[in-house]
Amino acid sequence: MGPYRESLVRSSVRIFLQTLAMILGLFGAISLIGILLATGAPSYDLPPPSQLTVAPDARGEEEMLGAHVPVLLRIDIEGEIGLGDLTEQAMNQMLLDSRKGMLKDRVRGILLRLNTPGGEAYNSEQIYNLLCRYKKQYNVPIYAFVDGLCASGGMFAASSADKIYSTQGSIIGSVGVLMGPIFNFVGTMDKLGVQALTLTQGKDKDALSPFRAWKPDEAASIEEITADLYKTFVDAVTSARPRLSKEKLIQEYGAHVFVASKACEYGYVDVADADYSSAVQALATAAGIGENESYQVLVISPSHPLLKDLMETKAAWLRRTMTHKIDLGIQLPEEFQGKFLYLYDPSLLAQ
Repeated sequence: MGPYRESLVRSSVRIFLQTLAMILGLFGAISLIGILLATGAPSYDLPPPSQLTVAPDARGEEEMLGAHVPVLLRIDIEGEIGLGDLTEQAMNQMLLDSRKGMLKDRVRGILLRLNTPGGEAYNSEQIYNLLCRYKKQYNVPIYAFVDGLCASGGMFAASSADKIYSTQGSIIGSVGVLMGPIFNFVGTMDKLGVQALTLTQGKDKDALSPFRAWKPDEAASIEEITADLYKTFVDAVTSARPRLSKEKLIQEYGAHVFVASKACEYGYVDVADADYSSAVQALATAAGIGENESYQVLVISPSHPLLKDLMETKAAWLRRTMTHKIDLGIQLPEEFQGKFLYLYDPSLLAQ
């Protein structure tokens, strides 16, 4: 019986080890395929549905109510527009999701909660356009609540709102366009005896190259684009804000920012000493929700599946390269460099 029992034990151990090796091998293969897909092949996955969280109503209550009460949808615009979740694609997906599932036929109004310096011009304008279309298509009011900073592209997005409420200490304004700064190193290169060669086809393909002397009016085409973007910005803001004089905005207020009380005086906002509850209550009234009628405030935001986030983090780590930078004391995000911006950035003004 002794030899037979030993053989059975060995056999069991061998089967266990073989099974474990197969599981580990399969897991490793799946992980490798996932990494290769994340780093190389394009993704055609459908965007995940947006996620919802309960937010306080005007009375400060956060209880989850029934599936048939009216909903005031809150969208937070916090941080730089054009980065992370503050993009045209993310906003479009959230607005599409607001007409589906548990939100279908329940959204009676939208509250934009803003704390942003603005950001990339294209995404700022497109977010404004999406919100304006939504408001017109579904006949729902949109109110904005500024809680900190509403500058440049944030002011563009807020112009989609029927009313803009602000806390007393908030900073508002900066209607303007910016690109750059763009540097020229030709003087330093001459001193160091360094030359640069750029091969191009097409007139002015290397316009504003930092490695040669700039020609007169070389930035003319860029200036034309910024002028057009500025006109679009000014027209949108002054059209939405009838108390804000277009002439004074261009000639006097410029791209400056103002404390809420002054911004209210000039017409940037409607109420300068509001709080969250008063803004929600004003929106509920505009949405036709009675004083004693129950309603739900829900925050909608892009969904981030854990596995997808882990894969993207892993892929980013694998793609990481070593770079050498010269610190010029400018805080402009790398993603914004070389782009047209509706952005308020004091670090640029100090240069």
